[in-house]
Amino acid sequence: MNETALLDDVPDLAVLEPSRKAASERADLWSKCLTRLAQALPPQQFSTWISPLQVRIAPDGARVTVLVANRFKLDWIRAQYAGRIAAALEELRGAPVTLELALAPRTASAPSATASAPQARNPAAIPGAEFMGVSENLASHLTASAEEAQPPESSAAANAGTRTRLNAALTFDNLVEGSANRMARAAALHVAGDPGRLYNPLFVYGGVGLGKTHLMHAIGNRLLQTRPTAKVLYIHAEQFVSDVVKSYQRKTFDEFKARYHSLDLLLIDDVQFIANKERTQEEFYNAFEALLAKHSHIVMTSDTYPKGLTDIHERLISRFDSGLTVALEPPELEMRVAILISKAAAEGTEMPEEVAFFVAKNVRSNVRELEGALRKILAYARFNQKDISIELAREALRDLLSIQNRQISVENIQKTVADYYKIKTADMYSKKRPASIARPRQIAMYLAKELTRKSLPEIGEQFGGRDHTTVLHAVRKITGERQQNTELNQQLHVLEQTLKG
Repeated sequence: MNETALLDDVPDLAVLEPSRKAASERADLWSKCLTRLAQALPPQQFSTWISPLQVRIAPDGARVTVLVANRFKLDWIRAQYAGRIAAALEELRGAPVTLELALAPRTASAPSATASAPQARNPAAIPGAEFMGVSENLASHLTASAEEAQPPESSAAANAGTRTRLNAALTFDNLVEGSANRMARAAALHVAGDPGRLYNPLFVYGGVGLGKTHLMHAIGNRLLQTRPTAKVLYIHAEQFVSDVVKSYQRKTFDEFKARYHSLDLLLIDDVQFIANKERTQEEFYNAFEALLAKHSHIVMTSDTYPKGLTDIHERLISRFDSGLTVALEPPELEMRVAILISKAAAEGTEMPEEVAFFVAKNVRSNVRELEGALRKILAYARFNQKDISIELAREALRDLLSIQNRQISVENIQKTVADYYKIKTADMYSKKRPASIARPRQIAMYLAKELTRKSLPEIGEQFGGRDHTTVLHAVRKITGERQQNTELNQQLHVLEQTLKG
């Protein structure tokens, strides 16, 4: 071949260089934008919504198209983050930027609900598929975790030998972590790894179905993995009451004490059930003191914080509060999605992320309700031999969604909040502004925005014709305080549970 012809086929380096430089500048622009957003947003929000995004940037940098995995994510990012992204890009570029949101093209169909196990897909083949950083990775990780989380033989032997009453299936491996349970999970891991030292007793409180019992079993199972001979007992407070009654009737308190006072780890669930039971409280106090004296660990759960317990001796309350008290919060949206993906994977099915998002937006209160919704969807899909989709989920959950939509109205919220804070329902739409009324009114506005599909102007109208900016201020104020104020968060959770029946 002619040497001159070969040279003619080589692009002019002077032509290539500007193109490479422009591409590098575009990549650098997005990289700097990500760095700025990572500094401005909470880590979980950034990793969930921003980090997985892919972009296409025009050669002059004036137009940026953000590719999003599905319609739900697109709507959420447009509402919550588009303004921040555009502002960061414009500031970094030093010139206006047109920001566009578009759905990333899909190259693989949703998996069948009847599949015997989740089928791995190549995330690189599906732009934007790494939803929350978990869609692909979490599914495979959770599948592996479910297979690897089987209790060792030593743990099974300990269960049989000491009647621990632990559920070996409830472990740290299959406990989805999020901001709602991060502190409680970290404390529980510390207790399981080094019992009898810090955080003794560990007191975990929260509403129904938030994972208190799972956390207790995970502690016991983890301890038995490392110390198979440890004496561990998980027990519900009602069973403790029953054991005290039997010992009283049979005059076998020596056996009772030998059993409870010799433990290395006592896990007692729903301790509020010992309220108004004088002899039970006396025996629990004795067991508590005996276990602490021998550096054994005590973990308790309750539906409220120690000082919120009623009809329990003050000296017991003081003991409960002497270690570490942590709250389990209702799971946030990202955590609910991850839980659904995890539970579906454990059932041998991969749930499409847009379906998990749809369910998570409509089932907000606790993990138990999420599990119930998931079971309905899986059963409906298998019975009808259909793939899991949003349409199928809507059909499977139609009764649940119908009940929610029918029961939760602004009027119902106003009455429920007024009853809870002991004010008149009429105060919700009156012009009175003392703190004792204004605060519950703001809470009711927040719940109306969270639990109904009413717009801000519609909500304002039902609160005495108030402007939508007043409602927006209330929603932002309560949202911010809920993240910082544990007591307020607990009150809101009670109100949400009450409204949802």
